[in-house]
Parts: sequence; structure tokens; C-alpha cells
Amino acid sequence: MLFRRLRGDAVLTRDPILRAHRFTNAYRAADRVTQFLISEVVGKTEREDDLVFRVLLFKTFNRIETWRALERAIGTVTWREFNSHAYVSALTSVRDGGEPIYSNAYMMPNPPLGQAMKHENHLALLERIMRDGTCLRILAAKNLEGLYRILLDVPSFGRFLAFQYAIDLNYSDYFSFPESQFVVAGPGALSGIRKCFSDADDLEPTDVIRVMSELAEREFQRLGLRFPSLWGRPLQLIDCQNLFCEVDKYARVAHPELDGGAGRTRIKQRYAISKGPLPEFVFPRRWELSPTLSFGNVSRITI
Repeated sequence: MLFRRLRGDAVLTRDPILRAHRFTNAYRAADRVTQFLISEVVGKTEREDDLVFRVLLFKTFNRIETWRALERAIGTVTWREFNSHAYVSALTSVRDGGEPIYSNAYMMPNPPLGQAMKHENHLALLERIMRDGTCLRILAAKNLEGLYRILLDVPSFGRFLAFQYAIDLNYSDYFSFPESQFVVAGPGALSGIRKCFSDADDLEPTDVIRVMSELAEREFQRLGLRFPSLWGRPLQLIDCQNLFCEVDKYARVAHPELDGGAGRTRIKQRYAISKGPLPEFVFPRRWELSPTLSFGNVSRITI
């Protein structure tokens, strides 16, 4: 669907569920919000401490509009010039104007730090991370799992958020850890795996994700599926983790009789194509991708 849109096709898909509801891109890094993070949040960061501050701040709210509102009110977002009162005021103004400041992509727990408003608590938590040595521990991480474990120690993050934040920080040149090293199955992926497999042969969910990643190319060939990769980049563990989440969502409508254990029965977000052309794609330089409008066999894909 993404490649068809880039090519300017009038019909992206004939699948009524995909047409009506919002799904994450098959590659996490190609998703709209992640593209903004890579190009605008990570890509315009000069200092190491600012990298941690900017990524965790952006991902706390996970909304491009919230980031833009902060930039309009604050100017360049940096840790060196952080003023909690100014940030609280800016976010409160957005909220009081009737605009959401948090994305509804996933639930953000409210850190119990004694502030009156949720966003005050989150800003207080971020300031604590930057001052209590956690930021230095993050910057000293030796691998993706180590980075995750440090983030997992932060109050209110939990397994899912800690892993997502680790992946987001890892888009920078500073870390550059292989995404094939480590994966954590979030709630949506756990539900999707249960819907896909009545018997996973006693494999742990992370093992199921790893096997999927390892066998994907072979299975595409065996089943005659012309899957357009991300300009030659195979599906990574984080992509397969996300894909199980999307299968869980799709099955809520296509196969409502399936129980993934999460108790979710509908897809909350409707899809509406954004106006105007898509922005230029930006990916970590170490991936050595060359986004182009030459899509090979994409025209022969049937969805």
C-alpha cells in the first residue's frame, strides 16, 4: 500500500479492513511518526545528552503535533535549556485548547511523582532521568538488551515501553546496535501470536518472533508472495513483533471469534489518507538504503 501510494496509484488496496482502519507499516521505521522521529528528532540532535532527552520527550507524547507545539513555544528542544515551567505551560495550553497532547497508539502510565497533571509527572520523570545518572547509564549501554534493561529500571516504563524506547534511541548513529540482537513481545504481539498459532510447540513468544524473521524470505518464495522489502532490507525482529500486533488488530474484525487473551474486540483508529505528497524517506545511515521510486515487481502484487 505504501509503495502504491508513492507511485500515485488511485487504489491502494481492495481489502475493506485495510481501507477503513489504521495499521502500522510492515517496517516500523517507515511509519509516519517514526519517520518524523528519525529525521526531525534524532537527525537534528547534536549532543549525546540531547539525544536521550529529545527521543524520550518525543516518545512520551508520540505526537508530531505536540512536538511542533513545543517548538513553537520553546524554540529548539534541548536539555541544556530545559525549563519545566515553560514546558508544562506549553503543553497545558495545547490541552486546554482542545487538542490532545498524547497519542492513543498505546497507553502511557502516569508516573506517581505527585504532580497535579499527567504531563507534569512525565516531565518530572524525564528531568529525573537526566539528572540522576540514568542518562549516563543509557549512553554507556553496550548492546540493545543492555539499553532495554536500563530503560526498564525507569519507574512506569514497563517492558513494552522500555523496548520501544530502546529501538527509537537505536536509530541514532550513537548506538548503532543490530536489531537482530534482541526483541521483547508486547501485549499486542502476544495476542497476535495466540491468534496465529494454536500450538507454538512450547516456543517462547520471542522465539516465535525470531523464527518468523529467519524464515520470512523462504516462506515468501514457497508461497509465491512477492513481498516488497524496504529497498532490500529484510524484516527485522522489531518489524515482526509489530506485525503480530497488526495481525491481532486485523483479526478483531476479520476473525472476531479468535481470542488472543487481550480482550480487545475492535480497532479504535480509522484510516484517512493524509493530503499532499509523502515526505522524503530518511533511515539510519548504517542501513545503507537507497529509497527510490523503482519498485520492481510491486505492480504485480495482489492485495
